[in-house]
Amino acid sequence: MSKKFDAIVKREKSLLCNTYGRYPLAVSRASGCRLYDLDGEEYLDFLSGIAVCSLGHSRADLAQVMAEQATKLVHVSNLFYQEPQLDLAEKLLGTCAAGKVFFCNSGAEANEGAIKLARRYMHKVRNEDRHEIITLEKSFHGRTLSTLTATGQSGPIKDGFNPLPEGFVTVPFGNVNALRGAINAHTAAIMIEMVQGEGGVRPLPSDYVADIVALCKENGILLIVDEVQTGLCRTGRFWAHQHYGIVPDIFTSAKALANGLPMGAVLCTDELARGFEPGSHATTFGGGGVVSAVAAKVVDIMLEEKLAERALAMGDFARGEAERLMAKHPGKIVGTRGLGLLFGIELACDGPAVWRGLLEKKVVCNLTQGTILRLVPPLVVEKADIEAFMNVLGEVLDTLPA
Repeated sequence: MSKKFDAIVKREKSLLCNTYGRYPLAVSRASGCRLYDLDGEEYLDFLSGIAVCSLGHSRADLAQVMAEQATKLVHVSNLFYQEPQLDLAEKLLGTCAAGKVFFCNSGAEANEGAIKLARRYMHKVRNEDRHEIITLEKSFHGRTLSTLTATGQSGPIKDGFNPLPEGFVTVPFGNVNALRGAINAHTAAIMIEMVQGEGGVRPLPSDYVADIVALCKENGILLIVDEVQTGLCRTGRFWAHQHYGIVPDIFTSAKALANGLPMGAVLCTDELARGFEPGSHATTFGGGGVVSAVAAKVVDIMLEEKLAERALAMGDFARGEAERLMAKHPGKIVGTRGLGLLFGIELACDGPAVWRGLLEKKVVCNLTQGTILRLVPPLVVEKADIEAFMNVLGEVLDTLPA
């Protein structure tokens, strides 16, 4: 490590709370699908800020929108009508079957809002004492107390935060009988991710999703889909739930929505929107002028450049390259899974060693569940970049035993 890196690590330790297991890399700038460290060394980025910078880093067209809007209106709070919010809402709602949207600042806040909306709709519109939310094992929904409780994982993520809020039930992934058995008179909704990202890049099987929808209709409960990571063209459709031909009562968005600026959204049917009224839910910063203008431009670019279709094609290409690699390294790769450019490679060898080897060779990606390389490159990634990633992965695998 360089003296510059050592200095920044020492400086951080004296200033910030110790909440992150940092990668041994300090990023000074980024462009497209590349990151650059303090010494100007280039890294291939297959993380994109954890599926955030889907249009690539430091885009000039987004910077221009940001700068122009900043000279007009940055923030006045949600006590005022604001055209940039409405422009974004029209464009976003035009991509799906939802009828209304609420803007906020993050994925956790969006999921928190979805939970609140489901409960309030049941209590205030349907006059029913339904408040429980059912989620799936290995799900990840956020780090607020409620979304943390909804998250179907244990370990350090929940350690030390008791008592966690009541009203959440987690059931085994893919087990319809367990799901059916968890539904009771107090169940308000089932909350799912179409592809579990933190849970190991696990797409929900189509028949399982059909069973979930049927159970919701049969029991008069709501379906909430967490699209924080899967939405906005990542999986090969604008929204991942569109692969399954379903219409959620509520679904959420964040991450890629403003390509790096903090923004989230709760989208719902017109019927569900009746659950909110003035004073029932709010946020100070949500949907401000700058983030709304940038997010509207993001939606335009995604549609104009057909990035959903591109993600599907690039995901197929990556799968083919990974299968070629798997044949070359028997016993080291179990297989691949995912949708579009939310892509997972399951390893049968030392996962952390593979991840470290990639980073040492200046390739950045994420390791989840200990053995899954989660690849979420910018949607503008080129075939040459995917080939470069797989070639480096092959070099790393050559150095490790099965």
